[in-house]
Amino acid sequence: MISKKWLLAVGASTVLAFGVAACGDDEESSDSGSGGDTASGLSGTIRVDGSSTVAPLTEAAAELFQQENPDVQVTVGTSGTGGGFEKFCVGETDISDASRPIDDAEEVPICEENAVEYEEVVVANDALTVVGSPENPVTCLTVDQLNQVWAPDSEITSWSDITDLDAEFTEELQLFGPGTDSGTFDYFTDAINGEEGVQRKDYNNVGEDDNATVTGVSGAPGGMGYFGFSFFEENADTLKAFEIDGGDGCVAPTAETVQDGSYTPLGRELFIYPSSEALQDEAVQEFVSFYIENQEEITTAAGFIPMTEDQTAESQEAVDALAGA
Repeated sequence: MISKKWLLAVGASTVLAFGVAACGDDEESSDSGSGGDTASGLSGTIRVDGSSTVAPLTEAAAELFQQENPDVQVTVGTSGTGGGFEKFCVGETDISDASRPIDDAEEVPICEENAVEYEEVVVANDALTVVGSPENPVTCLTVDQLNQVWAPDSEITSWSDITDLDAEFTEELQLFGPGTDSGTFDYFTDAINGEEGVQRKDYNNVGEDDNATVTGVSGAPGGMGYFGFSFFEENADTLKAFEIDGGDGCVAPTAETVQDGSYTPLGRELFIYPSSEALQDEAVQEFVSFYIENQEEITTAAGFIPMTEDQTAESQEAVDALAGA
């Protein structure tokens, strides 16, 4: 397995080779809300928590930002998208990583009750990837076939029970997936089962540990699991990614198919949610702007899919509006 740390180190070196810098004029800036003067003019701690899918992306951004601003510490937790919003909406964190939008019914009211203002900021694109063992001869799965497997009332236990497969396969199904706090869980269940959070319970629940899905699926001939594209990219030598037929034919998960919208319904945007209060701190505002301005290098370093020009512009506008710029 290729190490995530190794990928980030290589990515960081690549980005630095391009001379990426977001805070070149920080020497002239005044104290931030978090601390006193430093060589860059910024100091303090930025608290981030949330999606385990988005975490490697934020960690890559933080590593590069801290090289320019060594007195700013960015901490990144992985309590899941839902767990991250629980902390964010009571003011425990400055930024929440999320692999799905904030929930209007449950999470937004808590933020409102605690006067936590925020903005949804797209930072990358992702292909939610359904994976299996390289021994599996099946190449493409339709949304209906995935629903047959993952529906809450599903009794399918073997690949041979799935109708109309493009290859004969009789291995026993062994299913691996994230826990209920995961935004990936929410997104997948909504896209495949038609209702967020509704899925069969007799699967190997790996919580926020996507590497456990890698280990489980790669070690089981009849294994199936799902997670973000970066985890497949890291482990493409031990896993296969199924093409997905969302109604217009089989499409593989790639940067191109996500950006052009053809990888449906599992192409998705990834988000950070900075709070208005946090963005009054210059260090936080500079970090979020750095994240967006250098998104192509950061996403590539962390194994994600870059934003389009329109997405990048919209994200920066959202941050500027929230910060009162």
